[in-house]
Amino acid sequence: MGRLVYRGRWTLLALSLVAALLIAPLALSGRAAGGGFEDPRADSATAARWSAEWYAGQSPDVVVLYRHPAVKVRDPRYKKAVHDSLRGLPAEYVRGMVTYWTTGSKAMVSRDGHSTYAIVTLKGAKRASYAAVAARLRTVKNLRVAVGGPVPVQAELDGEAAADLARAAAVAAPVLLVLLVVVFGSLVAALLPLVVGVLAVLGALALLPGVSVYSFYAVVLLGLGLAAEFSLLLLRAFRQEIGGGASNEQAVAGTVARAGRTVAVAGVSVAASLLGLALFPQPFLGSLGWAAAAVALVTSAVALLVAPALLGVLGRRVDALRVRPMPVRRDGGPRDGVARRPVVSLVAVTIVLVALAGPLLGVEFGTADHRALPAASEGRRVAETIERDFARNALSPIDVHVVVEPLDGTAVTALDVRPITERLERLPHVTGVETAGLSRPNRAVRLAVRHDLDPLSAQAGDLVAAIRSAAAGPDVRQVVVGGPVAARLDLLAGLSGTLPWLAVVVCSALAAVLSLAFGSLVLPVPAVVASLLSAGASFGVIGWVFRSGFLGFAGPLDVSVALLIGVVAFGLSVVHQVFLVSEARTGDSTAAEPREVIIGAAVLVAAVGGAFATAGIAVVRLLGAGLCVAVAVDAVLVRLLLVPAAMRLLGPANWWPLRAPGAPAAAPGVHEIEPPRETPAPPRDRRPLTAGRPAITVKGRPAVFGADTDPVPVPAEPPRPEWVKVAAGRTRAVRADPGGAGWTWVEVDD
Repeated sequence: MGRLVYRGRWTLLALSLVAALLIAPLALSGRAAGGGFEDPRADSATAARWSAEWYAGQSPDVVVLYRHPAVKVRDPRYKKAVHDSLRGLPAEYVRGMVTYWTTGSKAMVSRDGHSTYAIVTLKGAKRASYAAVAARLRTVKNLRVAVGGPVPVQAELDGEAAADLARAAAVAAPVLLVLLVVVFGSLVAALLPLVVGVLAVLGALALLPGVSVYSFYAVVLLGLGLAAEFSLLLLRAFRQEIGGGASNEQAVAGTVARAGRTVAVAGVSVAASLLGLALFPQPFLGSLGWAAAAVALVTSAVALLVAPALLGVLGRRVDALRVRPMPVRRDGGPRDGVARRPVVSLVAVTIVLVALAGPLLGVEFGTADHRALPAASEGRRVAETIERDFARNALSPIDVHVVVEPLDGTAVTALDVRPITERLERLPHVTGVETAGLSRPNRAVRLAVRHDLDPLSAQAGDLVAAIRSAAAGPDVRQVVVGGPVAARLDLLAGLSGTLPWLAVVVCSALAAVLSLAFGSLVLPVPAVVASLLSAGASFGVIGWVFRSGFLGFAGPLDVSVALLIGVVAFGLSVVHQVFLVSEARTGDSTAAEPREVIIGAAVLVAAVGGAFATAGIAVVRLLGAGLCVAVAVDAVLVRLLLVPAAMRLLGPANWWPLRAPGAPAAAPGVHEIEPPRETPAPPRDRRPLTAGRPAITVKGRPAVFGADTDPVPVPAEPPRPEWVKVAAGRTRAVRADPGGAGWTWVEVDD
């Protein structure tokens, strides 16, 4: 394959450029809105759907807050100013409006009587409709106006997030460029991951039109991270081939042969494991699963085709504008410590990971709301003002939909649900029950149950459960409970039911791919256990940081950002695992160091995360800080310490049962673990002059000497010893002994 890529290198690069230009407009087109965390079968999802479809004008898409410092709401002039403003809204964008004067609800008037609010329900695409009427909503004579509610808050969140990401990119770009040059060794080589990453991201996004904004971020972050990992592995293998005297064509062929299978296995492993997210009913998980699988496969394909083609064109020029010499392999450090004391390393790292995962037990999950916005934002000010100056939970009552059995064909009225209303009014913490709407075609009554509890408290969840159990009665066909409290309760219930099965599906897929790729039934066990410990420790730290208020907001952990961090971190951790196992399977001491690949890629991802951590809204800060924590925990504690220690203890059992003879070998990585293959017997009478680890260096590199006592013919003028390549990344020099009594040799790693 490598030779085919080299021979068609210019064609591949030209086609890649044309494809990128053609698909860029499609790939970068508008993203779908966020959300989709709820199970569509949940009561709260059904209630939200009925609210939008059955009760025109009564779903709070937009909340318009009005205030006059002197005139009270009951003044007719106040009503005229508000209604004149609302009547001027274009009918093609607005479904309906609710005010204090249309409902008579005292909950819509502030305690001092000078403020009120209107609820506006939009038609069609909510974001576009809001943009069309936003200016008119704020045009009211003699009244102070502020606009909030779900649609404006989400618009502010997305706008702030886009601005924060732009600022983060401006901060991260120069830092990332410098780090790329340092990690890849030269300015020209630093372009390789950028080319692979851009092509991979564009290709994946083109396959997923209309993907959600969070899945878009997953594609970008995971695509760039995988591009850095794959490019660094391929580049190191290419440099070793070139350094051994190979031509460009030979170097490309050798690079693909040595590192190509590792890249392919890593891409398939990430795609197969994360595609399991698409099996669950929550739309957000399905979108995230398809996005992660697509970017993993596309990135591995680009790395196997475009990267070798580009290396074939550059050849030795890939090291042009070098900023640092290539590192020399050195023994020692954490790797040797793990090899000498695997039990101590395994126990110590496991204890640390379990301790870091401890705070995960107290983490509360939720979704982003107005509190994630900066304190000065309009949407947050509206929500906090209504919460402070109006009746408790004025905008977030518990939504109860009662479908009445048809009796005599008369139209449904509030009297039909009076028994249920009375039962609900007697529940603890319920401050009132109001009829919020009638749907006569569906024979349904909508009730707003107001309460004095914190919507995020466990008591509020208990109240929802009590309403669901107390609302049944005669002449009632169905009762569905919704609203913010019920939605959060259903979200937590859905997560508690989904996440364990999600872990089983993802880990099973990962285990199956590793088992098939490396021919072992034992090898996936430490990989899966390590992944679970890594995820637990990472989210324990993330949850503690978020809950403690270090990011400027103390509250529930946003489930969308948490899952986004999990997908990106898990994808990179799978690649790290494949790198380590590939090297251990081959035991090629001349291979590229996965330890350096892992650390280099982790530094690059952490640099991006650090830029995000300076954002203005909490969810983007969480994304940045979470990426830094997750990558650091997995790269340092798990892949460089825990996994090598576990594999060292298992020894040959790692490879049970062994792959059948003749099967293709895995590509190289680091040799933390002794390979399972038997070492060939040395030639007769060869006596190593240095046993074990080499203690002498030649050309600044560790060297191994040997000798043989077989007589050899010696010409009158013995030639000067020359270095001869004997294996990938290794050269040997041979010299005859005086008189031809034998010969000595020395081997040096390139």
